[in-house]
Amino acid sequence: MMNLQRVIIFVLDGVGAGAAPDADIYGDVGSNSLSNTAKAVGGLNLPNLEAFGFGRITPMKGVLAVDPAKGSFGKLTPRSSGKDSVTGHWELMGIYLEEPFPVFPEGFPPEVIRKFKELTGLDVLANKPASGTAVIQEFGEEHMRTGNPIVYTSADSVFQIAAHEDIIPIEKLYELCKISRKMLVGEYGVGRVIARPFIGKRAGEFQRTSRRHDYPRYPESDTIMDKLLSAGFEVYATGKIDDLFGNRGISVSNHTTNNHDSILATIEYMKKDFKGLLFANLIEFDQIYGHRNDARGYADALESFDRFIPLIVENLKSSDVVMIVSDHGVDPTTESTDHSREFSPLLVFGNKIKSNVDLGTRGSYADVGATIAEIFSLGPSQIGTSFLDKIL
Repeated sequence: MMNLQRVIIFVLDGVGAGAAPDADIYGDVGSNSLSNTAKAVGGLNLPNLEAFGFGRITPMKGVLAVDPAKGSFGKLTPRSSGKDSVTGHWELMGIYLEEPFPVFPEGFPPEVIRKFKELTGLDVLANKPASGTAVIQEFGEEHMRTGNPIVYTSADSVFQIAAHEDIIPIEKLYELCKISRKMLVGEYGVGRVIARPFIGKRAGEFQRTSRRHDYPRYPESDTIMDKLLSAGFEVYATGKIDDLFGNRGISVSNHTTNNHDSILATIEYMKKDFKGLLFANLIEFDQIYGHRNDARGYADALESFDRFIPLIVENLKSSDVVMIVSDHGVDPTTESTDHSREFSPLLVFGNKIKSNVDLGTRGSYADVGATIAEIFSLGPSQIGTSFLDKIL
């Protein structure tokens, strides 16, 4: 192990830094979540991130390209096929997906629905790509009359089951998701099965609750997190990291559901004495603002995170390194409400980290995992190139 003993990763979920080289394949030419948002709102106010070199990653109105910067900076190129959260997080942790998770733009085929009915005894409503908030308004009353769950998908590789908590109790909904997870394999092996509980009396009043639960596919090989645990280190997780990895490769988890709570939980974990990885996902950029094309809300969330940087720095131990990255883009200024195929920003700082180092455009998100592997002497990762020699 090197003279670094903890890596703290903040994943700004859906915060892209410009269209990736293959963005045309995904229909995302021109996407740049950071630059376009900054332009749309008349400039971002990110003085703390700016000081570490955030403005050197991609042009952002209101954010200076500070030189010299207090941190190391660059961007990561997505290499795996796909542009969803599972794919992005897996690649950060050293897993390469040659084939993307399957998507179902016409809804799920009859054989999938037939098998679901056979295994659960229930028919389904909807079976189409839909907004989660809209689909419960459209089918919620019929669901309450019939007791049949609402099954829908999106542009992502997801099989989502929505149910009113008074009609299908939460544990029953979770059981339906577990059945579906076992059922959806091979060509139907979606990235995630998601329980989407809601409440309310009638259409227009239905609201999703916080008891969502994700059931992901498991990586077919060990992640950097798995390797850390095997080597005797610890992995602390906040946000939806546990959902994205099916609780695998995690020592301690706090399943927070918003940026504020996730950041505070991460800071509390930073105060503990352990060696290994602290992995935080900040979901609101994607889930609340990006998918709703709310550029102002997206900008506000960035500025809110920036205000936490001094507290994060205050709680750093001398052997800590912080990495701020993303898992994909979700440019809130484009016509699309889907994820966008983008570079991930890469910002690195800590007491032992060189300042003003331009890490350039890296070949894979997995360079993060490869760097962690070198720090903790875990052996070579499946993909990725360590940048440790550049930052120490």
